[in-house]
Amino acid sequence: MALFFSLPLLCFALDESGCLFCHQYPGLVRLEHPYEPSEKLKILHIDEEGFSASTHGELSCKKCHATIKSVPHTGESKVDCTASCHKDDEVNEMIKDYPLSGFHKNEQSYIVSLNDKSSCAVCHRLYPHSKNRVARAFLNMHTGFMQCEVCHIKKSKFKNIIFEWRETQDVQFSGKPFGTYYDPQTKKTQKNQNYISRITVHILKNGKKINLTNRVDVKKARIFMSRKKRMTPDDADQALFFFHRDIEQKEASVACNQCHSINGVLNFNSLGFDEKKTKNLERINIKGLITKYKTFYFPSLFGF
Repeated sequence: MALFFSLPLLCFALDESGCLFCHQYPGLVRLEHPYEPSEKLKILHIDEEGFSASTHGELSCKKCHATIKSVPHTGESKVDCTASCHKDDEVNEMIKDYPLSGFHKNEQSYIVSLNDKSSCAVCHRLYPHSKNRVARAFLNMHTGFMQCEVCHIKKSKFKNIIFEWRETQDVQFSGKPFGTYYDPQTKKTQKNQNYISRITVHILKNGKKINLTNRVDVKKARIFMSRKKRMTPDDADQALFFFHRDIEQKEASVACNQCHSINGVLNFNSLGFDEKKTKNLERINIKGLITKYKTFYFPSLFGF
C-alpha cells in the first residue's frame, strides 16, 4: 500500500511531504490523554478523496501544519491559518477563535463502539495501545481487523494454531464504514454499515476447531475491575497473572514482523486476500517506520 508513491501526479503534489503515507489508514486513532480516565480520542486518519474535495483540498498539509518536521510528532498540533493564507486583517479577526478540533471530521473514519464479548474488553479500552508513541495509532488501527489474541496469544503454548474470520459483530462507525464484511457462517461477503468480521485464533484438537478468544473469564474480570482499587498490589498482580496466563506482550517491531512478512504467522491468501493484496500486506511499507526508527525526519522534496 505505498500510497505515497502511487498517487496520481496532482494528488502527489498536494502531499509533497508524504503525510498520507501514514495518515491514509481508516481507524488510525490514539487516546488524547492515555493515562487519564478520559476516553477522548485523537483521530489521525485523513481520507484523501474527502480532503481533496474539501475547501482546503488544494493546499498541502504543511501550509497549515508548519511545525511538523518528524515522526512521531505528538503535541505538534499548532495550526496557524495566517502563516500562508488569511492574511487580511478582517478575515484574520473572523477566524482567530474558530474551533479547529473538528476541522477534518468529514474526512475521518474510525470505530466508535464494538460489541466485543471477550474478557479483554472488560478491562481494556477499545483502543488499548498508548506506550509506543510511534506505533500506538497503528496498533490501535488493528482493532477493526482482529481479536487481541491474534497478536498476544502465547503461541509457544499451543499447537496447530489457525487463523480464521470470526462471525460478524455489531459495530458503530464514525465516517465511512471500513474493514471486512465476510460472514464465515454463510461464506459470503455482505457489506453492512453495522457489521464487520475480525480475524481470530483457533486450534485444532481431536479434529475440532477450538476458539481461543477468552470469553470464560468475563464474569471474573468484571469482579476484578469492581474490586481492583481495594486490592493489595500482590493480590492485583496475582489476578492479572491469571487473566494473562495465555497472553504475552510484544514489542511493536516484533508484532509487525510476526504478521507482515513473507513467512509470517498469517496466511493472507488463505484468509481470502488476492495475490496483489497479500503481497502488499506482507511487504507493507509503513512497517519500516515502526521497526527501524525511533525518530524519522521528513526529507525536503521538490524544494518544500
